[in-house]
Amino acid sequence: MKKLVLIVGIAALAACGQKEAAPAENADMNAAEANMEAPAATPAAFQLNETTWTFTDKDGQKIQESVDANGNYIANSGDKHVDHGTAVMKDDKACFTSAMNKDGETCWTTKPLEIGQSFETTSDKGEKLTVTRVAYTPLTMPAG
Repeated sequence: MKKLVLIVGIAALAACGQKEAAPAENADMNAAEANMEAPAATPAAFQLNETTWTFTDKDGQKIQESVDANGNYIANSGDKHVDHGTAVMKDDKACFTSAMNKDGETCWTTKPLEIGQSFETTSDKGEKLTVTRVAYTPLTMPAG
């Protein structure tokens, strides 16, 4: 489950972008406009929503985890359902809460990744996991 959370966090980072700086010649005009407008809310560095990650858990299971548009995640190992719950970004960490256990929220370090890139993430409990961002694949809960 925690690995799944890590993967989702990495995917979110990969989806983020940075705002371009204004040209120097417009700096004075931009500063004047900024003084007249209310401050804008700071957007999250990236979003986990609609991202998919793969990783191998501590038991050697290959896991695929996807976070849907509403922040719900599902983790499967082949045809076997492994975990599901909710995922949110908190500051620079991807935080997951499983609906299948009472462990509470687990947060993982993140960094921007493109599809196909891997990263070693660390949980707030000191666990490490290598996750790879892959093309988004919506997952569904298994029947049964």
